[in-house]
Amino acid sequence: MTAYEAAILDVDGTIVRGDELIPGVTDGLHALDEAGVSRLLFSNNPTRGSDHYGETLEPHGIAVDPETVLTSATVSAEYLAATHPGERVFLVGSDRLRTILEDATVELADDPDEAEVVLGSFDADFSFGTLWESLRALDGDVPFYGTDPDVTIPIEDGAIPGSGAILAAMEAVAGREPDAVLGKPSAIAAEAATNRLDVAPDRTLVVGDRLNTDIALGARAGMETAVVLSGVTDRDAIAAADVDPDHVLESLADVGTLL
Repeated sequence: MTAYEAAILDVDGTIVRGDELIPGVTDGLHALDEAGVSRLLFSNNPTRGSDHYGETLEPHGIAVDPETVLTSATVSAEYLAATHPGERVFLVGSDRLRTILEDATVELADDPDEAEVVLGSFDADFSFGTLWESLRALDGDVPFYGTDPDVTIPIEDGAIPGSGAILAAMEAVAGREPDAVLGKPSAIAAEAATNRLDVAPDRTLVVGDRLNTDIALGARAGMETAVVLSGVTDRDAIAAADVDPDHVLESLADVGTLL
């Protein structure tokens, strides 16, 4: 018998690296399945919905039910639809995120002067003009949210600026921080994951490659945590971090040692 009933698994850096499956991942997933541990994939990618990861992993022989996938985009959409129904949201973000919000019946404002809520996120077309619109949208005390705190996004030959970098620019011109950042490691993200799994936090294992998002989410929510060294975190970073994972694994392939 394992101590865990459920596992929250990060995706990028934990299951895949770019478009490639990390070696041994299928062994780790099979170990979870054989131990009867239900799994929830949770990515801080703000440009993807729940269907994407099933489509990405299916060619590798990994079946994923969209109901067992959360992203910072889907969490943000669900949160805004529930807490700001009918209010016009000015989005600084991608077209994919716009579609996810619209699918969740979130009303969007194209004119920053009509903003009743502001959401900042990754935007490959971010410009001086976008920043100027953000300043206008954030005039006054409108609620201000971000999808995720990731300052950079790893790519094959390095990294590119992420949502956190764009939020920092928006904060600077507006002179205020977001009221909440909705993806990992927020309490909102933890609640969304717990509600989807319907498993007590102390019976849940979080596995991911980022200390400040994956491991911090688990630590704050009272879940057990395991950092993998297959992504952005190495042993030096673990030694210097304020967040201590309960376990360190070379990769998800080794998760069976915890079961």
